[in-house]
Amino acid sequence: MCGIVGYIGNQQSSGILIDGLKRLEYRGYDSAGIAVHDGENINVVKSKGKLVNLVEKINKAPVRGTLGIGHTRWATHGAPSDINSHPHISGDGTIAVVHNGIIENYIDIKNELIEKGYTFVSETDTETVAHLIDYYYKTGVGFVDAVYETLKRIEGSYALGVICKDFPDTLVAARKNCPLVIGIGKNENFIASDIPAILHHTRKVYFLDDMEFAVIKSDSIKIFNMDKNEVKKDIFNVEWDIDAAEKGGYEHFMIKEINEQPRIINELVSMRMPKDKNFIDMSGIKLKKEDINELNRIYIVACGTAYHAGLIGKTLIEKFTKIPVIADVASEFRYREPVIDEKTLLIVVSQSGETADTLEALRIAKRNSARVLAVVNAVGSSIAREADDVFYILAGPEISVASTKAFTAQVVAMELIAFNMAIECGALSKEEFETIKSEFYCLDTKIGQILDESEKIKALAEKYSKSRNVFFIGRGLDYVVSKEGSLKLKEIAYLHSEAYAAGELKHGPIAMIDDETLVIAILTQEKLFDKTLSNIKEVKARGASVIAIAVEGNNIAAGEADDIIYIPRAMWSIAPVLAAVPAQLFAYYMAYCLGTDIDQPRNLAKSVTVE
Repeated sequence: MCGIVGYIGNQQSSGILIDGLKRLEYRGYDSAGIAVHDGENINVVKSKGKLVNLVEKINKAPVRGTLGIGHTRWATHGAPSDINSHPHISGDGTIAVVHNGIIENYIDIKNELIEKGYTFVSETDTETVAHLIDYYYKTGVGFVDAVYETLKRIEGSYALGVICKDFPDTLVAARKNCPLVIGIGKNENFIASDIPAILHHTRKVYFLDDMEFAVIKSDSIKIFNMDKNEVKKDIFNVEWDIDAAEKGGYEHFMIKEINEQPRIINELVSMRMPKDKNFIDMSGIKLKKEDINELNRIYIVACGTAYHAGLIGKTLIEKFTKIPVIADVASEFRYREPVIDEKTLLIVVSQSGETADTLEALRIAKRNSARVLAVVNAVGSSIAREADDVFYILAGPEISVASTKAFTAQVVAMELIAFNMAIECGALSKEEFETIKSEFYCLDTKIGQILDESEKIKALAEKYSKSRNVFFIGRGLDYVVSKEGSLKLKEIAYLHSEAYAAGELKHGPIAMIDDETLVIAILTQEKLFDKTLSNIKEVKARGASVIAIAVEGNNIAAGEADDIIYIPRAMWSIAPVLAAVPAQLFAYYMAYCLGTDIDQPRNLAKSVTVE
């Protein structure tokens, strides 16, 4: 979603703010702005469109000052425009605010403020916050208390950065259901909605928790809860390699992250499956045989790409434990009153660890005495902090909006969790485990072999770039990969693409097949191969072109499809990791051919922190 950055110290803030906003561009946005305190007044510069538009304005009329806040906006209230852009400022310029989230009761507060004589110029909910803080401040309660009183009034979600004309030495920040970190420097401090924005300046951060606010000066940080009691926090040291958040010579972050997958999978497997041990290292997870035996149901809940990883986990966990597993999208799960009790395990999957619907599903489960296991990438995120057990995938910062390396790492994590449950339940023999382990240790090499075929996949994308409709089909785990491949194509190439369980074609979707349709058939599951092959024949008979993704040496698939992409042979449960890689590459090169914005696709954000 939107990006926030703030600075207080002894350097000129505008350059730091712009640099931070550039590092948050991956989150998705349609406008940007900064507010800088020059020692006497707050100067606001903002612009619709890309960040370069804002930079051009600042270059023409520089703003100076060592205190400032900045923002990239993803429209929720009001169309993208200079006026609706953040920061928002009170009528006389006393208060400036940047905000991520949604103020749900802003209309009531807005009407109340209008009656008190306040004039609104934007269509946003955030302007209400600026005027409300100003109102309380003008009653004489003081700047920090004015923010505090406002926090007691507003409902919904927020990460806030606030500055006041009369306090050139103070930055106030607050959080509820939207991520916000405080960067700790020497005689300077920062706020940001995500770590990459400030990583070039500090590796020491505090994570704000829900219903906390901070009073930040250049040489001090004080954090309070809503009872105004000071909260003491541990400093978190960020261990990311700064280069991981840079393109490193690649044209796009997405293709860089696709190519990082062998290394990430190797590191994850090496850490969790020691070569000289006959067990899976589940550090951070305290789920043992007796805990598993007590379970009567398992939910796997996530959104988008993470949900697809969860579907693979569902298949494996259910197969080995014989416990009913329900996979659900978080935005539906949280509203359908699921049956949850102390014998329920909820597994939540999220790259950012801040996904709003997934976080709320976690909290619902906790309120109903369920145990929660989180599979996340972002260390120290809200989901990681609130879960009972955490499996970190440690894929490093993923900058491209379309997830690739995080997805494959999530799938590996779900498989390791499933195999560990199988070991705990006695469903895997020592010999079977050794076979699985050897398969995992070859996974990085096999992904590398697929990446070596990138030029062939690029040529196929060029060949089929004029396709009007794209169908992905598969059965079993291949169907899950089909869903992920189709999503990638929609996300970055803006093509109409659908994924179907191949056996469902004749129940309606086949009516859409014609000679302008491209069908991508995934055939890695040997037991289901003949069934999917018959579906390929059905779509071919109706004029569709077919690309098959199949295991090497499968001459039958090659004989039926127009084109084929081979993946190395692997056991049935691991094959989906391999099949996902050519689907990622195909989507990337299709988008490249069509000239779309690959890393920042329209209307999308990296982390969805509002409903």
